[in-house]
Amino acid sequence: MPQLAQLALAYASQFFWLGLVLVVIYFGVGHMMLPKIEATVDDRNARIAGDLAAAKAAQAEAEAKEEAWRVQMADAHSNAQAVITKAKTKASAKSADALAKANEKLANETEVASAAIVEASIKAAGAVKGIAAEAAREMVAKVAGLTVSAAAATQAVKEDADG
Repeated sequence: MPQLAQLALAYASQFFWLGLVLVVIYFGVGHMMLPKIEATVDDRNARIAGDLAAAKAAQAEAEAKEEAWRVQMADAHSNAQAVITKAKTKASAKSADALAKANEKLANETEVASAAIVEASIKAAGAVKGIAAEAAREMVAKVAGLTVSAAAATQAVKEDADG
């Protein structure tokens, strides 16, 4: 069959051109495009590695700043506590001093008031005795119709109060 004999020639030509195209593609892609792609990938990997290194450096710096801030805050808290303690001590001392002065003043005023009360009681007792003596004289004069001297009435009231 002559048709089958031509098939080998037609396929041989097609195999030749297929092989030639594959070789061109292989060398075109392998030697021209592949190095550009590899360079792009390498650049991308280098950029990623650089970004990661910068991120790690920034993280380390942030941690160092945070630690410095924590130390600073601890010092500030310590100083604040010292100031508070000092203020409390000072206020307590002032309060104790003011309380002592107030107690002393109150004690003095109490002594003065007590002395005034005692003096007023003595005066009142004397006045009451005088009034009682005068009332006794008037009662004796009205009831008995007798006249009693002021000294005798005072003596009688005094004896009655003491007795």
